[in-house]
Amino acid sequence: MADALLQTTVVGSYPQPDWLVNRQMLSKVVPRTRLREIWRVSEPFLEQAQDDATRLAIRDMEVAGLDIVSDGEIRRESYFNRFATALSGIDVDEPGVVLGRTSKPTLVPRVTGPIRRLHPVEVRDVEFLRRHTALPIKITLPGPFTMTQLAKNEFYSDDGALARAYADAVNQEARDLKAAGADYIQLDEPYLQAHPEKARAYGVEAIDRALAGVPGPTIIHMCFGYAYVVHDKPSGYSFLPELDKCCAAQVSLEAAQPHLDLAILEALPSKSMMVGVIDLGDPAVETADTVAGRISAALAHVVPERLVVAPDCGMKYLKRDLAFAKLRAMVEGARRVRATL
Repeated sequence: MADALLQTTVVGSYPQPDWLVNRQMLSKVVPRTRLREIWRVSEPFLEQAQDDATRLAIRDMEVAGLDIVSDGEIRRESYFNRFATALSGIDVDEPGVVLGRTSKPTLVPRVTGPIRRLHPVEVRDVEFLRRHTALPIKITLPGPFTMTQLAKNEFYSDDGALARAYADAVNQEARDLKAAGADYIQLDEPYLQAHPEKARAYGVEAIDRALAGVPGPTIIHMCFGYAYVVHDKPSGYSFLPELDKCCAAQVSLEAAQPHLDLAILEALPSKSMMVGVIDLGDPAVETADTVAGRISAALAHVVPERLVVAPDCGMKYLKRDLAFAKLRAMVEGARRVRATL
């Protein structure tokens, strides 16, 4: 299936088991600093438990029929904090406060010195994923622009300089992740949409710096926020056509829940597009016909060779059985459209 049109994948995360995390605690916050209390398993046994849960996530994705799988980000408290808090120059014990995407005060890493990557953060994750599936694999990292917006800068002269420092750390990690066997590297950059003027000032520069020299397909994911957290979403992106100039090969968009005007796909003619066709805010499982209709709507604006099919965003806030059922529907919907091409 690796060469099939309309490849199916996940954005990144998959629900963690209830025996691994306190989902009630997790549901209250998308942690930017560490939140070790969410883990139900004590530290001496946590890595083993995370490995076991990762195997379950990989198997669910395989059984659902995905063409490209991730590790489900099972070992992460959020898409953001596992990498962002592993860098030097960060004070996570005394975090700073910034206004988050919903304009609420948010605890974030406080930058008090030079940002540097001290050691590989996700290399073992990729090695584990590579050993446990024969399918193409994807790993995600928080992008340098988003990390800059979710930090209290008390060291660098301006946020552009901070973004460049984050980009260098991401670049080192991405190169090691490719060497460890990752087929796809994805940078999660939701805050490009939240801060479009800053994004225009240094967002593309930071992305290109982060992905410089990283071989193979690279992806930028943009969304309006987790459906669990953000309910009212705009029907268009405030920053998107600008990404056609970045070096990433693919751009990932949330489209189903916000009823995105898919004509915007035509504004990125040099990119392949990963388009969200699963609404993570809808507790009902889409029918395969519904998914097929959403894929067909995207195909009115992008050729099949440039379209990848995915959920809107990470699935970690869904119940596991619901996430699995939605993936099955997505795969079947893609199969139906593929059969007509």
